[in-house]
Amino acid sequence: MNYIGWAIVALIGYTALPPLVSIATQDIPDTVAALVANGILVVAALAVTLYEGEQIVPYLVSDKAPYMYLAGVFLAIGILAYYRALASGPVSVVVPIFGLFIATSSVLGIALLDEPLTARKVAGIGFALAAIYLTAVE
Repeated sequence: MNYIGWAIVALIGYTALPPLVSIATQDIPDTVAALVANGILVVAALAVTLYEGEQIVPYLVSDKAPYMYLAGVFLAIGILAYYRALASGPVSVVVPIFGLFIATSSVLGIALLDEPLTARKVAGIGFALAAIYLTAVE
């Protein structure tokens, strides 16, 4: 499967996640829901890694490992905050605000990774901001 197919699978997974978390956290603490759901992620990632015959240990000390660790820290902060927001607020407001990471990550890519800034990207980021505002502001 190419990257478009994987992106569609990711879309389906991330589409189902917020309503399920919102329902689960009506009775389950958000930290417990995050632990269990992401524990399943860890087990699945380990299974795929082993299935594909990839090594783990050499990458733990590679030159790029600090970026991987820092990504994990930011992922933990983001996911725990996301679950907390879903547990306490409406999905229809939380998800668009969270989804703004698409635009802000694009800005970081342009600013820090020397990715090209085009009029099309500026328009896309602007439309994303407008969409978040229209969707999330009550």
